[in-house]
Amino acid sequence: MGKPLIVEDSPSSRTGRLAEPAPAPRARGLRAAAATLSMIKFQHTFFALPFAFTGAILAAGGVPPLRQIGWILGAMVGARSAAMIFNRIADLDFDRRNPRTALRPLVTGELGLGFAWSALAVSVALFFLSAARLNRLTLVLAAPAILLVLSYSYAKRLSWLTHLHLGASLGLAPLGGWIAVRGTIDPAPLVLAAAVTLWVAGFDVIYSCQDVEFDGRERLHSAPRRFGIARALALSSLMHALTVVLFLLLPFLLPLGPAYLAGVAGTAALLLYEHRLVKPSDLSRVNQAFFTVNGCVSFLILAATAADLALRG
Repeated sequence: MGKPLIVEDSPSSRTGRLAEPAPAPRARGLRAAAATLSMIKFQHTFFALPFAFTGAILAAGGVPPLRQIGWILGAMVGARSAAMIFNRIADLDFDRRNPRTALRPLVTGELGLGFAWSALAVSVALFFLSAARLNRLTLVLAAPAILLVLSYSYAKRLSWLTHLHLGASLGLAPLGGWIAVRGTIDPAPLVLAAAVTLWVAGFDVIYSCQDVEFDGRERLHSAPRRFGIARALALSSLMHALTVVLFLLLPFLLPLGPAYLAGVAGTAALLLYEHRLVKPSDLSRVNQAFFTVNGCVSFLILAATAADLALRG
């Protein structure tokens, strides 16, 4: 099925033929670093990171201490890098057969499996170190959290609910940010985590429409394969409508006002625009919807929340 936080375009993805690129020379030095960042799509960390900081500033009622900010950043980078690397390892055979993913560094041989396993170990270690430096509860919850995040790579083999599995993995971001600051689990971050879960699941459904034929051939599960593209897009719309509802519930649990509500209104408009870009008969703008809209949503909620707290402070 679709890999929701990765957008790649190979010549074969435009022609519909399976690419068979010649083995690339093993990357060294700066090329290896660049290939590693490409493998984990490091820039896409910014989908979840703003929500982690949203949870943190809500917990602190303002800007948390720099020490906490630093370790939250370390935990987020470690967890997400581990998830992406493990996904590349687990899906390597599928990626070799999928035209859309034929140019990934592990597929071409630019990076080796040994390097990937080492990078995975470093990422997991960074996550646990960061959790340990925050507080006791973050360390206690670190193991189940990383298991949830890593197990997504196999969810698509079992159920179309894999979209919600991915959503829950990113939904840990605001909950983790809150716990990192307060050391407690409270209703407000759980509502925010649920909103992020549905937001991610919704755009993952849209993104996976690109791979519906491949998923059918490989017997992988996704909402588009299970229900068809039209019904899957309707399901995505429902998920995003519920996302907005959950964002609107947050002011009933925390002292948030007009600035935050303006951010939610902007988010609703962006999600509506996203669904106008993609139609069952025309998936040509899936990537535009993915980057243009979802790249803005998390930053908009963070900015609106920070502005609201600043105005009240």
